[in-house]
Amino acid sequence: MMVPQEIKVSIIIPAYNTAKYIRETLDSVFAQTFRNFETIVINDGSPDTDELERALAPFRGRIVYLKQENRGLAGARNTGIRQARGEYLAFLDSDDCWLPDFLASQLKLFEETPSLDVVYCDAQHFGDPALAGKTCMEMSPSNGPVTLESLIREQCVPVASCTVARRELVVDAGLFDEKLRRCEDYDLWLRILYRRGHIGYQRKVLGRYRTRPGSLSQDGIKMSETLLAVCEKAARTMTLSVETRALLQRQMVGAQAHIHLESGKMLLALGDFDRAKDSFRKADHFFHSAKLKLAIFGLQFAPHWTRLAVLMRQGQVSSGE
Repeated sequence: MMVPQEIKVSIIIPAYNTAKYIRETLDSVFAQTFRNFETIVINDGSPDTDELERALAPFRGRIVYLKQENRGLAGARNTGIRQARGEYLAFLDSDDCWLPDFLASQLKLFEETPSLDVVYCDAQHFGDPALAGKTCMEMSPSNGPVTLESLIREQCVPVASCTVARRELVVDAGLFDEKLRRCEDYDLWLRILYRRGHIGYQRKVLGRYRTRPGSLSQDGIKMSETLLAVCEKAARTMTLSVETRALLQRQMVGAQAHIHLESGKMLLALGDFDRAKDSFRKADHFFHSAKLKLAIFGLQFAPHWTRLAVLMRQGQVSSGE
């Protein structure tokens, strides 16, 4: 009697409002040269469920399909993790893709360095013409070892959709924090490193990362607010050295400065010049930016022209208006 082969990798794919992209995602999964995996798709209370299920129909015999009320990306991933049978977890968002040798190459990294618990790689941007041809590591480089300090400094920035992790370690770390609607992956990597887990990476481009309007990463204020919350949580729950705590504090100040900056842009667009100027001044305490100083000066003496110039620069109005 043949003994069933144990599943090596569980691929976790949360789905929310991505029915028009998920076929391309799954095609990239089933084009993998490494074949010992299961694929778990979690419908996270998606409003496009009918369209999603039509897109999934050709794959239904090859995937585990789960449905739940909306709990966010962290909640959907956790549902998949609890269902997973593989030794490793491979995270893939439902609008991103892998190149055919993604799994084989990432697992080879584990074989070559058995001490690693999490590995990630580079991915090429697509979907936004402004980023065409650029890679994630070109825009956010990874340099040197991945440590708690290098993660806080953003010297190493894991790409969630190109990450493979040992399932046991993710479970022991407490899974994703479902209170977070963004930056939930950053929070998990911090906790893994704090628990002395080892994260590694390779610079090879093995994924394709879609950038599109409306995706979670596009809302600058909410991203910065959640980053601030993650850093505050780490400062509250982790016993850190004086140096690491200082790095975390600087990250928190930077996140708050980004909130002021993006708020200033919104207030300027609305014509609320006094509050916009106040937000830019608060942001400039951190950034010390010549452009911000120019905007503050312009709001002092020519607010309407400053507003028009900024909106034109952001592409919100044309030069003919």
